Amino acid sequence: MSAGTDPATLLLVGGVRAVSLGLDMAELALDQAHERGLRTHLTNQEAVLAATEAVTGRAGAVSAVDFTVPGETAAWARRQVADGTRFDAVLALQEMAQVAAADTAEALALPGNPPEAVHRVRTKDACREALAAAGFRQPAVRLCAGTDEAAAFLAASTGPWIVKPRDAMGSTGVSRITGPDGLADAVALLPGTGPFLVEEFVEGAEYSVEGLFLDGAPVVLAVTEKEKVEPPFFVEVGHILPAELPDARRTEIERTVAAALDVLGLRRGAFHVELWLGPDGIVLGEVHNRYGGDWIHRMLGHVIPGFQVYGLIYDDLLGLPREAADLTPVRAAAARYLTPPPGKVVAVDGWEEAAAHPDVLRAELAVAPGGTVRPLRTSGDRAGVIVVGADTPAQARKLARELADSVRFTVESE
Repeated sequence: MSAGTDPATLLLVGGVRAVSLGLDMAELALDQAHERGLRTHLTNQEAVLAATEAVTGRAGAVSAVDFTVPGETAAWARRQVADGTRFDAVLALQEMAQVAAADTAEALALPGNPPEAVHRVRTKDACREALAAAGFRQPAVRLCAGTDEAAAFLAASTGPWIVKPRDAMGSTGVSRITGPDGLADAVALLPGTGPFLVEEFVEGAEYSVEGLFLDGAPVVLAVTEKEKVEPPFFVEVGHILPAELPDARRTEIERTVAAALDVLGLRRGAFHVELWLGPDGIVLGEVHNRYGGDWIHRMLGHVIPGFQVYGLIYDDLLGLPREAADLTPVRAAAARYLTPPPGKVVAVDGWEEAAAHPDVLRAELAVAPGGTVRPLRTSGDRAGVIVVGADTPAQARKLARELADSVRFTVESE
């Protein structure tokens, strides 16, 4: 901001979860806001604010507001403005705060996504219905109140099938079944007791598309290749960015995702769109109005040197001038998660050497001797991660796997 200009204020709704990935995203978001001379005001639930002092200490102001209560953040923001506080932009970093951020931006007449569009993509069956109605390939899906409705859907569709929550994240409660005999166990894995989804399983390699909106239009930054464990669960254990794809296929993916985002009505912030490349072409998966997790935000910053993953979003929300920049990846990155067998950890060997490799961008060990490795059913069950940078995707993939394989766990079955 120029000298003598009253700084704009950025409202970050919902802060972050008290996990290392969320903390890193928030710290980076706040730092890039302050580099632009912006004031920052962060809101979150009181208990989470107390548990994330590394983040709250960076924010210019902090308020305890529960973003999970419909309308509460918007009402709080209106009261703040009535008392003389000025907000110039509103953004949410985490998945569960996206609706609250959209509601708040609308309440303050600030640039943002229409709340109904954000609610649509947060509600997985509604998102699938909207995309299918617009002609995009989608797996058949049914919102089920119980196992009887789910069994009826199985009888009328083609398996195998995926059972999953309607609006959760991190692979929580997601499992594959091959028939009605597996329904009871799959439903028992679901978080909560509300309606759930059953959908046809899609065969094909999995990818995600990372990007942000500038001037209301989606800008694809990279396509990410995903590696997952074998069914019945679908935990991601590896990412390669950018994916090694023929130019024609990459262009097709980018155009399909851009068209889908337009249909869904998203216009601001970041996006992370999952998809499959199946026998019949592109099948769109879940759509998120945020950057991908699993350190994708740091991988993007590495493969596109000088790119500010949040700074450009602020420029767009505030209508600030920005220099034309080439946002094409010129390097590569890969993440590999550590997935030892479940049990009590007796020893971990090779970690320090792997983490100290000069091409490691991020390394985290989630368990130590004396700790427990849980069966691999959700993202939170992974034992650690190594993220690396390299010149090419193939080099990044190879290095990430080698370093992950060099970490040896001695585990006793419980």
